[in-house]
Amino acid sequence: MLAAVLHETGTPLALEDLELEPPRAGELQVRIEAAGVCHSDHHYMTGDLRIPLPVVIGHEGCGVVEEVGAGVESVRPGDRVALLWRPRCGRCRHCLAGQPVMCVLGRVQATTGGLPDDGTTRLRLDGREVHHLMGVSCFAERAVVSEKSVIKVPEAIPSPIAAITGCAVITGVGAVLNVVGECAGRALLIIGAGGVGLSAVMGARLAGAEPIIVADVDAAKLERARILGATTVVLAGRDDTVETVLGELPGGVDWAIEAVGRAETLQ
Repeated sequence: MLAAVLHETGTPLALEDLELEPPRAGELQVRIEAAGVCHSDHHYMTGDLRIPLPVVIGHEGCGVVEEVGAGVESVRPGDRVALLWRPRCGRCRHCLAGQPVMCVLGRVQATTGGLPDDGTTRLRLDGREVHHLMGVSCFAERAVVSEKSVIKVPEAIPSPIAAITGCAVITGVGAVLNVVGECAGRALLIIGAGGVGLSAVMGARLAGAEPIIVADVDAAKLERARILGATTVVLAGRDDTVETVLGELPGGVDWAIEAVGRAETLQ
């Protein structure tokens, strides 16, 4: 199968013909229909984040189950699934405490570059091991993943939407629902209207935040933010964000979500 391989940090991806081993117990093979491009993938390419190399990157994906290993019960061949870069075992102290994002399986796949259950890889190039990125590696025609790394997707949801649900959407919406929490009627500022920021807008609208202020340097993204629920937008390349926010809310906002990933915006 063809896949995009990162051989060394700071170099372009290489399209390689890889051998994909069949799924083992508790695993399944997925034919990829759509993959999202996340800034985290770029961080691995530049070396800002570390992963064993070589590696097939891509961690936002959706596809169709082609084959399942022994013991897999939640899905079967023909099911459409979204891929999850953060698995949960349901047994470790973090899962039992209601913090599945801290599940120990995430640490296994991050440090080994393998699949979460045993830390080994199913990818080979000319007999040499190629690693998985966050247990997903969906910049490829196919992927073998753990059953813990998938969730079934209703047929009505387009594959490109289902793909970004596995990272951008849960990150943005989760920032509101899981970190901000109860915010009905409270002011919320979102800096950055990319995939994560726009998802945070939807989360803020769902939670009843008011007003919802969104700042970005791209007017088209701000228009999308309005459609999704922003009550005020700030074109940061033209308007001063602080002055605009304080002009509308002299006391400032109760919450701010930074969805750009830059030290300057955090400050």
